[in-house]
Amino acid sequence: MMQTNYNEEQKYILAKKRVEKIKGFYIHLMVYIIVNIFLSTIIIYGLISEEHYTFTKSITHIGVYSTWFFWGIGIFFHWMGVFATKSFLGKNWEEKKIRKIMEEEQQRSKKFN
Repeated sequence: MMQTNYNEEQKYILAKKRVEKIKGFYIHLMVYIIVNIFLSTIIIYGLISEEHYTFTKSITHIGVYSTWFFWGIGIFFHWMGVFATKSFLGKNWEEKKIRKIMEEEQQRSKKFN
């Protein structure tokens, strides 16, 4: 009975950590979109106000998209860390790895006792 409660609590803690990681990714994604729209607007406005750029020319300027691109690389790796590692390493990889490490520690402690 006590083992069942422990397993349920462990599953709950792992699920809660997973939800926190997913929530963190979506917050990061929202900040990415909002900040980059703001920065792109400022850059486009600045280029147009220089008078030698039209709107069409300014939206094709590399400065408008550089932050999107480089920060996007970070977003991609954040996404990989939250969603893709489960796909690449198997659905229960993390849980199996935790159990394996716990078993190794238990065997090591038995050797020294």
